[in-house]
Amino acid sequence: MATTPQPDAGDQRVNPIPFSLALEEIVTSGIRQHLPDPASARFGTVLAGERTPSGRREIVVCGTVSAKTSSGVYGGDKAFVAKVYPDAGSSFELVAMSDTSETRHIVGSTCSAAGLPIADPSPKTQL
Repeated sequence: MATTPQPDAGDQRVNPIPFSLALEEIVTSGIRQHLPDPASARFGTVLAGERTPSGRREIVVCGTVSAKTSSGVYGGDKAFVAKVYPDAGSSFELVAMSDTSETRHIVGSTCSAAGLPIADPSPKTQL
């Protein structure tokens, strides 16, 4: 009797890697493009891991960022999950960035499932 393949949670997990300067540059540049005031970005915890689903190497990055809103005041922390594809010119893809507690939960769950749990500290480091 054939059964329908079920997603394997292991497929989502990554092997943690150091957040190198080259990766930092790709990620901070990519995230800043999605902020109203890119120069004001303050990054908190940022974690990265590597995996190869379907033969395509990808780096999953989870973290938090805060930036000034269009009114010039700092908004709350936003959690994000992104992917970098090293074999495709290190292209950057923003998967999701939280705006509400609901989307923050989704981003947090996605990152936890990948093995990159992000906490909720206030960003203090300017990258």
